[in-house]
Amino acid sequence: MDDAAAVRACLDGDQQGFQPLVRRYQQRALAHARALTGNDADAADATQEAFVDAFRNLGRFDTQQAFYPWFYVLLRNRCLKQRTRRGTRQESGTLPEQAVATASPEESLDLRAALDRLDVRDRELILLKHMDGWTYDEIASRLGIPRGTVMSRLFTARTRLQELIKGVRQ
Repeated sequence: MDDAAAVRACLDGDQQGFQPLVRRYQQRALAHARALTGNDADAADATQEAFVDAFRNLGRFDTQQAFYPWFYVLLRNRCLKQRTRRGTRQESGTLPEQAVATASPEESLDLRAALDRLDVRDRELILLKHMDGWTYDEIASRLGIPRGTVMSRLFTARTRLQELIKGVRQ
């Protein structure tokens, strides 16, 4: 079932129609949430809450558009809210991740360590552009910032990431 069909099924009263969307996007959402919240427990909470928000607001979703970019805005808002809550957890179990196919295990660890040390806004841009393949225009639209700002911040984020990777390896 494609995304639009799943949404239509939900809107027609089939609550089970939402399950394919959760299965399809849960790991991706958890990875994004981890990058935004800084820990696995808060990421899991924010992801769950974002899926609830999405289900409740399906009537506002345009089935002519892709589901995940719309959902990402809900997820991002939940993650930012989660970061401001008191009592967020610094420790938790790890989330399942997909390994970077072209990197050795050592390089993957270096990249992960460097990404974790980036500012959350820089990490978000790197992930959206280079891990998810979003265009500058898609990022600008979803984050509500000008395209030129996305390009400038992404350049700075890449430079900082390269510096951090070098530092991790030394």
